[in-house]
Amino acid sequence: MQEAHVTLPRSPPVTKIILVLLFCLAAIQVIKPLGWPGLKKRSDAWKLVAGAVSATFVALILTALFQGF
Repeated sequence: MQEAHVTLPRSPPVTKIILVLLFCLAAIQVIKPLGWPGLKKRSDAWKLVAGAVSATFVALILTALFQGF
């Protein structure tokens, strides 16, 4: 009997670039607010982090869905 090995899908490089970019924007937001709509205060940096995490999850789900194609 063979054991089934489950391999998790790798994150595409574009996702990693977006993740790093949004985390850098969040760091800049903490230091000096960007002044964009919805990002007026330093404490709004969590919105950028939430966007980065959600973009990563969406990309991983899409990668997993289309892995067999």
